[in-house]
Amino acid sequence: MNEEQLHAMRHSLAHITATAVQRLWPEAKFGVGPVVENGFYYDIDLGETKISEANFLKIEKAMRGIIDYGDDFERLDMPIDQAITWAKENSQPYKEELLNDLKRSGTTVAKDLDVNELGLATDGDAAVESVSFYKNGNFVDLCRGPHVANTKDVGAFKLLRVAGAYWRGKETNPQMQRLYGVAFATQEELDAYLTMIDEAKKRDHRKLGQELDLFVFSDLVGPGLPLFTPRGTILRRQLNTFVQQMRDEYGYQEVTIPHITKKDAYEASGHWSKFQDELFKTTTREGHVFAMKPMNCPHHTQIYDARARSYKELPLRYRETTTCYRDEQSGELSGLSRLRAFTQDDAHVFCRTSQIEEEVLKIWDIIDRFYGEFGFVLQVRVSTHDSANMAAYSGSEEDWKAAEDQMLAIVKQKVGDNYVDGVGEAAFYGPKIDFIGKDAIGRTHQVATIQLDFNQPEGFDLTCTNEKGESERITMIHAAIMGSIERFLSIYIEHTAGWFPFWAAPEQIRILTINDTVFDYVDEIKAILDGIVLMKPIKYNELRYTLDDRNESLGKKIREATNWKIPVQLIVGQQDKDAREVSVRTQSGEEKVALDQLSTYLLGL
Repeated sequence: MNEEQLHAMRHSLAHITATAVQRLWPEAKFGVGPVVENGFYYDIDLGETKISEANFLKIEKAMRGIIDYGDDFERLDMPIDQAITWAKENSQPYKEELLNDLKRSGTTVAKDLDVNELGLATDGDAAVESVSFYKNGNFVDLCRGPHVANTKDVGAFKLLRVAGAYWRGKETNPQMQRLYGVAFATQEELDAYLTMIDEAKKRDHRKLGQELDLFVFSDLVGPGLPLFTPRGTILRRQLNTFVQQMRDEYGYQEVTIPHITKKDAYEASGHWSKFQDELFKTTTREGHVFAMKPMNCPHHTQIYDARARSYKELPLRYRETTTCYRDEQSGELSGLSRLRAFTQDDAHVFCRTSQIEEEVLKIWDIIDRFYGEFGFVLQVRVSTHDSANMAAYSGSEEDWKAAEDQMLAIVKQKVGDNYVDGVGEAAFYGPKIDFIGKDAIGRTHQVATIQLDFNQPEGFDLTCTNEKGESERITMIHAAIMGSIERFLSIYIEHTAGWFPFWAAPEQIRILTINDTVFDYVDEIKAILDGIVLMKPIKYNELRYTLDDRNESLGKKIREATNWKIPVQLIVGQQDKDAREVSVRTQSGEEKVALDQLSTYLLGL
């Protein structure tokens, strides 16, 4: 089954969900019901009535009755004023608001509308003459489609969860109940997905983050502001060091920038006009407006622009690991996946147009090496602009076409035609090569990205002096390997289920004593561990180990060390001491290692 057919099935199920809810709760008022990854949702206002998972069986039963009855999906076209009257007569204020926007502006997309005019009625000329509705049985809904022909054609589904969601994403609007479902063409595909979801619950990074003592959240500090423990900080440091050491191989130089910036910088970069509502802002005593930095690129441009540059200096490559801040809405925060404070392993390359290919390929090499170390399978997406919505982008159509052609040529050189088109997925300042990683249980996540930026060099007037002594406009490349370290950790913790590789594990080794007759032998083992310098894949000076010499059973010590997901357990008893051996326990099993071979063994992990 192709994606268009599956999309129609999932969209039809969103309508069937609303149909069932309306039959069970006739007072229901409906928002929107789009298709999302693997399924659909519908935003519903039931006043004081709250839907819980206990209601799912009742709703699903009503949905199956609707499906089995076999109503056709029928498209109805209605003049815009008649449609607004329909919404009023049927007590559907959210549909009325959407219809008002369609009449006034021809769109319901909130980001493309004046925030002060959302939902306002107009007596002026209509931007659209008519709108489409879809009818199944007695249920009628404002909708562009598409749908399947009949309710019997929707495949297999299951309601998964319900969550709060502010209408149109504004905290000042009513909070609706967002009812989520998943849907697939066959029951077998649905069962496989549900099995994956069960496994994902066991791997939930929020759960494992607490169990493994990696990070915490505090109500006093605030939502979306994670606090990393010593163990979590070691993990972050190891991952970041790995990235930066690879960057240093390619001549990246570390820079440091402040955490607040005048709004002028974001006006010049174009971020202010696009994202000012997402910024934390403050006004100084002298009346200057500053913002907590939501990204680092404008600051790096100013380091480049601090003095005149010759073409002989290029490319210049800056790297920095630093925290950024965005005023995300509380309802959209989720563990480490979406935060108000997040740390980027950010880098920017300032180069000539002729150097773009070489620099992009160097970044691509780092990405391949990093994600290859962790066993991620990567898919490439070429994210381009949507020519039908040029208002969302900076620069001309001609500039965009030239930049996209250049990026596409690089992608074809690397992967041929094995890439995904991402029309409309570009950054506002330029096209991207996005890398989609598949994790251990088959889920996909956007991870690294390489972004070509021809707009900020224009906005900041970034140039170099070329061979002829003339001023030449340069290009800027954004390169994120992990991107947000916190978001990467949310993916990586779940990918590994908390079993980190030996070099990255916060606690690499735990020595477990069987009795108190081996303490002198343990001292010999510790001396060996203290003398080891590991080299793969990053350098650090000493192993991270602990000693469990409590007067507890060996079984209890092993269980606790395993629950902490410590990759190596060294079990030491009198027999080991007598034989000059160590019992080494890993995920692969247990084996005896001679004491004089312990260094070699650990260096091979």
